[in-house]
Amino acid sequence: MAPDSLPALKTGLFIGGAWRDASDGGTIEVINPATETAIASVASATAQDAMAAVDAADLAAPAWAATSPRERSEILRRAFDLMTARKDEIARLIVLENGKALPDAQGEAAYAAEFFRWYAEEAVRNIGDLYTAPSGANRIMVTQQPVGIALLITPWNFPAAMGTRKIGPALAAGCTVILKPASETPLTALLIADILAEAGVPDGVVNVISARGSSGVLEHILDDDRVRKLSFTGSTEVGRTLLRQAANTIVNCSMELGGNAPFLVFADADIDAAVEGAMVAKMRNGGEACTAANRFYVEASVADIFAEKFATAMSALKVGPGLDADVQLGPLVNAEARETVQAFVTDALDRGAKLVTGGLVTGGAAPEGTGYFYPPTVLSNVDPKSDLCHDEIFGPVAPIIPFTSEDEAVAQANDTEYGLISYIYTADIAKGLRVAERIDSGMVGLNRGVISDPAAPFGGMKQSGIGREGAHDGMLEFLEKKYIALSW
Repeated sequence: MAPDSLPALKTGLFIGGAWRDASDGGTIEVINPATETAIASVASATAQDAMAAVDAADLAAPAWAATSPRERSEILRRAFDLMTARKDEIARLIVLENGKALPDAQGEAAYAAEFFRWYAEEAVRNIGDLYTAPSGANRIMVTQQPVGIALLITPWNFPAAMGTRKIGPALAAGCTVILKPASETPLTALLIADILAEAGVPDGVVNVISARGSSGVLEHILDDDRVRKLSFTGSTEVGRTLLRQAANTIVNCSMELGGNAPFLVFADADIDAAVEGAMVAKMRNGGEACTAANRFYVEASVADIFAEKFATAMSALKVGPGLDADVQLGPLVNAEARETVQAFVTDALDRGAKLVTGGLVTGGAAPEGTGYFYPPTVLSNVDPKSDLCHDEIFGPVAPIIPFTSEDEAVAQANDTEYGLISYIYTADIAKGLRVAERIDSGMVGLNRGVISDPAAPFGGMKQSGIGREGAHDGMLEFLEKKYIALSW
């Protein structure tokens, strides 16, 4: 297969186990961010198609909920094996529609498959409780049953992993699902649907619909009282809108929303290790991740040396189309994303920040001069009031802000409406744990630049979300507890 060629793909709507065109024939063009050219057209669902997906999920729901945990487990395990066998194909497809560099895409393909393996193991662990009431009058029996039809909405930045992280626990719990992937990156989701069908998922259990201008489609789904679960990953702004819509029918919601991750480096830290961790925390997926380090707070006495070493590592990254050999940083997802990143940098510079490396768009990095590329950028002495300190950058830009005390570092880290993840580098583990407890975030990397793991609970505090994905917690999000009082 040529490096830039596509595998044979299904591009329709996947509803009730069948591939179909949109009811009005509408399509979405999928653009390669490295070349700005269309690589495929996929069906764009209408409200009629959305209702067909709900009907299919509803029809399949009783039998799937009654399927034995072991059978659900075996299907998910087969899905893991199939994804693993096709990981190179999946990674190539991710690069073509998302733009990320191939090593990042390969990492995502492996990570995505792991959610099917993990939930294959969790499917058989839907464990309830039985105990005696304090009064002794009766027994308290607590069972857990599938919450019902689940609407899963995933973003463009991890088109494989965000899908499997939701589909895996939903199927393990016994729920049927409707997956709505981002319109920028629908191809990977459609490939996963094909893999799940091959693994033995019954017709109607997994339905995948893409849609342009999807708010109307989503409203129709959420207004149907057969739909009892919404699991969304995306921006806090969109999350607020979906929560309002879900309130109409009191839908059970899990929300993995925006982040503004602080990365704290204390003077006693191993600076080389901190820079290595910063490169992972900042540049995984080219900075287009909710877990990406967004604000670098560095103790003043080591701020200059950290900035120098960090800039050296950043400027050494090879930028180009993701499938090219040795490329470490691909393009941003679209022109709007690049304009947003540039505006953040311009604002910081206008407020007095120093440009250490990068910072200016000089044209595309593809041979023909196209592509939504942005250079790895480090800014020092950044004003904490700068826009990029308060919003997700979602790009390869690292602002460094000096601090002089632990209390100041914690206060600045917590000065945000978000609370998804934070990073701390220090040689003093007691201090690291103390600071970790004081920072308002659902996850903390202590002397680690990456912490994502299917076996760990992923989620945030404040306006970074509701609920957890991954671990056993992820399956619990798709289960309802039922209390039965009985005596014998």
